Amino acid sequence: MVLPAFERRITICSLACLAAAGSVHGQTPAYPTKPMRMIIALAPGGGVDTTGRLLAQKMSEMWGQPIVADNRPGAGGTIATEAVARAAPDGHTMLMVSSGIAITPALMKLSFDSAKDLLPVTMAVVSPGVMVVHPSVPVKNVKELIAFAKSKPGELLYSSSGQGTAQHLTIEMFNQMTGLKMTHVPYKGTAPSITDVVAGRIGLTVASVISTRPMFTAGKLRALAVVGAKRTPALPEYPTVAEAAGLPGFGVDNWYALFLPGATNKGIAVKMQQAVAKIVLEPETRKMLLAQGLDAVANSQEEFAKDYAAELVKWAKVVRSVGLGL
Repeated sequence: MVLPAFERRITICSLACLAAAGSVHGQTPAYPTKPMRMIIALAPGGGVDTTGRLLAQKMSEMWGQPIVADNRPGAGGTIATEAVARAAPDGHTMLMVSSGIAITPALMKLSFDSAKDLLPVTMAVVSPGVMVVHPSVPVKNVKELIAFAKSKPGELLYSSSGQGTAQHLTIEMFNQMTGLKMTHVPYKGTAPSITDVVAGRIGLTVASVISTRPMFTAGKLRALAVVGAKRTPALPEYPTVAEAAGLPGFGVDNWYALFLPGATNKGIAVKMQQAVAKIVLEPETRKMLLAQGLDAVANSQEEFAKDYAAELVKWAKVVRSVGLGL
């Protein structure tokens, strides 16, 4: 019997879905079967590195296979990212990287396709960002900041860790959504960026909880709001920028995540995500991460894949709007 065209399409779709489900649940290869490598896109000592090494240690204990942590910083994370994109897709080489991976494709020409050559595994943790001002800036909340900056277009200076970084683009997104004109002053790193806000040479910046909390706790800075999509348990008393300013859709999360080579069996990614969730959501580990200003997430492979695709689109628009990139 020949099925009508519409029914044929439904049947083909159903078979494809069953095949995909089988590849995840029923035909996942034995894994892991040999020593593994975690390539870390940033230098030793930072949050991405310490989180990656924690996951590597715990997954190694869980699976009975050694996992070597291999730091390959440089070129905005592309050195490490390309190494994983080109690695054998057997799940034994993984990438630990920050959310900057979603910005880089819009800033420079890459030798690989970030959307196809990498398989998102999970957003392990989020490092919440905080919008802070020097105490001399006469504002106590985001609405007052908007009113003050509008009254002095171009006069309020804001710092970032460099041109095209997440800090820079976060404030540019805020400028665009509020119609503000604040002037960007890029620095070579987060520390000098914050130092000059503390010194009063710069009015405003966005940086992580862990790097700003000692300063605003001591009264050297004033925290206005967190820039993420939702409030953080690290600073539960502070609203999000979206809440405080009535800006639905504004939300920037600096996340640390795992990726695998793009052609890796999705069942392997699911198994890795489940391991990460077990590690970071364990109460003591979660408490330890929170003390470092990190929120445990470990969202599903499917959820993170959707989030990552949306981040690529979002940052490409922001980069184009400020005249950077390709």
